[in-house]
Amino acid sequence: MDGETITVADFNRVDIRVGTISDAQPFPEARKPAIKLWIDFGAGIGVKQSSAQLTVHYPPDRLIGRQVCAVLNFPPRQIGSFVSEVLTLGLPDDEGAVVLIRPDFVVPNGGKLF
Repeated sequence: MDGETITVADFNRVDIRVGTISDAQPFPEARKPAIKLWIDFGAGIGVKQSSAQLTVHYPPDRLIGRQVCAVLNFPPRQIGSFVSEVLTLGLPDDEGAVVLIRPDFVVPNGGKLF
């Protein structure tokens, strides 16, 4: 196990929600190969931008319509000319390339992970 033990209250402070990718574009200006994402988190949150290093397994056009999980309450990060507003979540495969975390079934956009 890596890291320190946290409390349930600590976990509850992390705002992880599901959204649907509405647009995905190559991001050639990024230092590491990445894709610009626009993720719809539904009414009350809206569409947020994210830069994600997904180029090994995901061509941009195949990402549109896919649900993903993201952390919404990290501060935005300026990546070149693009502002990444949320952190799209993934896990490394055997080679270290990102595999997206997503629900098994379609769920309402904006649903909070618990």
